[in-house]
Amino acid sequence: MSIDHDKKLAVTETTIPGLVLVDLPVPGDNRGWFKENWQREKLLALGLPDLGPVQNNISFNDAVGTTRGIHAEPWDKYVSVATGRIFGAWVDLREGPTFGAAFTAELDPSRAILVPRGVGNSYQTLEPDTAYTYLVNDHWSPDAEYTFLNLADETAAIEWPIPLDQVEISAKDLAHPRLADVVPMRPRKTLVLGGNGQLGRALRTVFPGAEFTTRADFDVTDPTAWGSKHWKDYGVIVNAAAYTAVDQAETPQGRRDAWAVNVTAVGLMAQVAAANGITLVHVSSDYVFDGTVEVHDEDEPFSPLGVYGQTKAAGDALVATVPQHYIVRTSWVIGDGNNFVRTMASLADRGIDPAVVDDQIGRLTFADEIAAGIAHLLRVGASAGTYNLSGDGDEGSWADIARAVFALVGADPDRIRGVTTDEYFAGRSGIAPRPMRSTLDLSKTRAVGFRTTTWTEGLAAYLG
Repeated sequence: MSIDHDKKLAVTETTIPGLVLVDLPVPGDNRGWFKENWQREKLLALGLPDLGPVQNNISFNDAVGTTRGIHAEPWDKYVSVATGRIFGAWVDLREGPTFGAAFTAELDPSRAILVPRGVGNSYQTLEPDTAYTYLVNDHWSPDAEYTFLNLADETAAIEWPIPLDQVEISAKDLAHPRLADVVPMRPRKTLVLGGNGQLGRALRTVFPGAEFTTRADFDVTDPTAWGSKHWKDYGVIVNAAAYTAVDQAETPQGRRDAWAVNVTAVGLMAQVAAANGITLVHVSSDYVFDGTVEVHDEDEPFSPLGVYGQTKAAGDALVATVPQHYIVRTSWVIGDGNNFVRTMASLADRGIDPAVVDDQIGRLTFADEIAAGIAHLLRVGASAGTYNLSGDGDEGSWADIARAVFALVGADPDRIRGVTTDEYFAGRSGIAPRPMRSTLDLSKTRAVGFRTTTWTEGLAAYLG
């Protein structure tokens, strides 16, 4: 066997998304050769995903023409040759527009391939005493979901170097279905935590096939719950669960509950996400800031005023340790449920003239736009990090919003009496401090192609 000892480390995309050929340097002399088969730092720098292997398997084949069937497994694998030479055939068996796409190439010690989950792979040996290794990022399980394709499928039309009628093929491989009868492998699942909250209900529209949980069926604070799922089946966790009782968080029990949900549970989900290559989407809050800056960007240091803000800031720091994460920071959320807008509309209808705070400044954010923004970040594969997402347009106070609600429902906006925060809470104890300015800089989110409507437009649509 002749090996190209002058190759440089390089990757080549194939016609199948995620299937990547890797050229490997194989320096050698009269004593033999050496190669770095998987060098994580160098390969990640070239754009390969972090495989995170948990098994290293070796397949030895003593005869030329040994052919193994087209099998698609529910994990990623990195295949390379130790000795000999193989012909590889790969067919996309995942749900989606490239289902059935085929790609072939020869592999020797100087060339490897990264095979993503759900892409069928088959190998035919071209030299005697051929051995190839494969790293996989999940443990083999008889209960895992597999998909198979017949080696002789007419649609894939693979041109085998050695005709299939001249090689030994197992009875199982001979019985595998043609492409028309293959059940495509489903994508890794999306799990939404907090499925019954305002945001959780909005997420049901943009992730109709996701798995939604509530506190009743999945207690995010319970470590045993996090051990109850096979996490390699999941590709995304969206954390819409949070303790949001801002004033209650200042009480002894509320403080414990806020830390349990907003910090301890987030630490558990961060561990699971990091260990299993899951993208973690976490919803944050303007309360991580003290509100002394007029407009908050994503790089502003944390400066929370109260317990709720402290727990959200701590949760954000934990999520940031996950390699693939999105922290979606928002403010003044309005969705399906009891909220400030519905309260103001009800007061207008009942003839009540409320006093409303006029020295806290920000923008409303509608839950359906947060949900759409999360879906957009995932769809475009935006770089990991924090993204501000709120309503757009001019900032305003809670009193301005109340006046806008009154006007939209046909009531006189002058019935709203503006008061300061201190006046509003005068004589009441156990009130959490609020950031006085909550306006978020949206330029980073706009740069990845997502724009929200102005909060005034969103309010009009919300009220119908």
